[in-house]
Amino acid sequence: MKEEGPHPLLKGGRRSWKEESSSYNHGFSPSQIQSLAAICQALIPPLSDDANIQDSPNPLFNSDEVAELMVKRAMPKGLLIVSLVLKFLSSRVGTLLLCGWICLDWKWPFVHSFSELSLKKREAILQKWSRATLLLPLRIAVMSLKIITLFVFFSLTDENSYNPAWKAIGYEVEAIERRRRHEEERPLAKGIIDTMNIDETSLKESLIQKGLVVVEDPNEHVYKIKCDVVIVGSGSGGGVAAAVLAKSGKKVVVLEKGHYFVPEDYSGLEGPSLSELYESGGMLTTEDGKILVMAGTTVGGGSSINWSACIRTPDYILKEWSKENKIPLFSSHEYRSAMDHVCERIGVTESCTEEGFQNQVLKTGCENLGLKVEPVPRNSSADHYCGSCCYGCRRGDKKGTESTWLVDAVNNGAVILTGCKAERFVLVRGGDETSRKRCVGVIATAESKKIGRKLRIEAKATVSACGSLLTPPLLVASGLENMHIGRNLHLHPVSFVWGYFPESQVELKGKSFEGGIITSIHKVRNEEESSARVIVEAAALGPASFASLIPWVSRHNMNERMARYARTAVLFALPRDEGSGCVIKQGRIRYRLSEMDKENLKTGLRRALRILIAAGAAEVGTFRSDGQKMRCKDGGVEEFLDSVTAVGGPMSRSEQWTMYCSAHQMSSCRMGGSKEDGAVDENGECWEVKGLFVCDGSVLPTAVGVNPMITIQSTAYCIASRLAHSLNLHSN
Repeated sequence: MKEEGPHPLLKGGRRSWKEESSSYNHGFSPSQIQSLAAICQALIPPLSDDANIQDSPNPLFNSDEVAELMVKRAMPKGLLIVSLVLKFLSSRVGTLLLCGWICLDWKWPFVHSFSELSLKKREAILQKWSRATLLLPLRIAVMSLKIITLFVFFSLTDENSYNPAWKAIGYEVEAIERRRRHEEERPLAKGIIDTMNIDETSLKESLIQKGLVVVEDPNEHVYKIKCDVVIVGSGSGGGVAAAVLAKSGKKVVVLEKGHYFVPEDYSGLEGPSLSELYESGGMLTTEDGKILVMAGTTVGGGSSINWSACIRTPDYILKEWSKENKIPLFSSHEYRSAMDHVCERIGVTESCTEEGFQNQVLKTGCENLGLKVEPVPRNSSADHYCGSCCYGCRRGDKKGTESTWLVDAVNNGAVILTGCKAERFVLVRGGDETSRKRCVGVIATAESKKIGRKLRIEAKATVSACGSLLTPPLLVASGLENMHIGRNLHLHPVSFVWGYFPESQVELKGKSFEGGIITSIHKVRNEEESSARVIVEAAALGPASFASLIPWVSRHNMNERMARYARTAVLFALPRDEGSGCVIKQGRIRYRLSEMDKENLKTGLRRALRILIAAGAAEVGTFRSDGQKMRCKDGGVEEFLDSVTAVGGPMSRSEQWTMYCSAHQMSSCRMGGSKEDGAVDENGECWEVKGLFVCDGSVLPTAVGVNPMITIQSTAYCIASRLAHSLNLHSN
């Protein structure tokens, strides 16, 4: 990647988190934007003592920005509903139909459009809609607009990478001294080909320079590229596979639809970082809007933006997978040795020199309750004190695949094509009707408009490692039909609770956005069980994400919540989910919690609240839509905890709902002892196609119940090692 000026992630500026454009192209009419502006004004907290203030405390904010991001990121169903609601509200008759008597007046014109109503009336209407059970579209509209409005409000920055609203909530982006690198110093530079910045001629020359055979096919308008192994995806699965296979002497090509960044590129800015590093800009949800799904889309995948937790696969999981799922690999010395090798390569440390505010809260609360709290190993140094690793580690201390396994791969001749998206695998028929088809490569498209040709990468072995959300749609688009492809999807759905700790509690140092994200963990177990029903950990929520997810009850309530943001600890309950979902088409995720999942979430949430209270919180609450909370000094703890349950999502008929989140996606192409039990065999090879392997979190037989990075990388190490052995065996 050329360094011809500041990288996009380093820029501030009002439009830094979305595509540059000379004008807005959201498609909303001026009257719709007027209604949208009126809604935004009623949603935004005043961030002052005057709750009736009309002017925005963030002069950068613009409702056109909300419309632009809505069009770019919202689910089609939600966007349609919002568009229709705004159209109704832009007229007096439409406002009367949606809002009722509140828009009537004794004076001419007797009926007011939404934008003509007072701020107090607009706020009351939104409060009513947010609780709507009969008119769910209105609830969906408020939820969608609330999420995006508050995200834009707290993430938009000026040319100095500053948001005027941050001062009122005590937030600041940590200043880290930078040093500029020359291009040749970027660890993957000699292996990277960034298709975004080149044309067809440059692409061909770059491929040849890196030792690949390239043939132009004028009839099919493609470049045919020959290698030994092509890998789609560069995260915890693909990065490990690339390193192992390249070290074995194979010419490896890695395709990555995201882009390559080094620590000096990262800004720590929430908006542009989510937009560039996360799938759908961090706003991907299940089809019912219940679960916000966070997945990496950059070189290094999720390992570049995860929360550093390096927890080995629990023994009871290994036993279950080897016995019940009939996969001997997981009870083998081979797998345990792979975990050792993985932990060594990514520099896992067992201790933490200094814990951040939220983990201090978790640890203190557990100790005061007499509960066991365990340290969490991390792929960083013991003194790694970074709360913004979810936006890329600016210190370069966290060791994702982009700074470890992929470096090994490139040093052994691997080539990484960035800005390059796989369309389908190339399958050919076997020798007879009964033979399995064989995969001979992949068809891909470059992001650059200067590259009109498709790329046909031909290989002896093809590996899909683009994660549990993208591998199944890619396999289905390629013609695979195994019943397990895209199904059995597990998400580790989490729900949050919060506790406010005034600055006067000096024994708990720091702010919510400072320090290592996950350094302590509490496992909730039944006395008779060795396995954990649910785990409790600390969350990393920047101000924009926090404001988007925390319940909106009123402007005044949101003002109070955000004013206390810096000293609000957020913990989450994570169950090993029994419920599952499916993802057959890209971006179309369906998922349902089981009754046991709901019970475990309820147990975890209540335990997390007890921990916050025991740590000395002045006030605690959940993320339920009604703003469920209690002041600890008022007592009534047991009554409050009894009222805490795992409620439905925004499209449920219940008056109260919540948004869940997922950062771990697994099992959508699970391993099985036969094609009736899984999509791939123990070697990661698809049951119905020879030469096509899956090497990412989608092969895990079930949810693992803890942060899965070590499990994914160890499984990938085993699959890749077996594949390397097989390829070498057949080449001799």
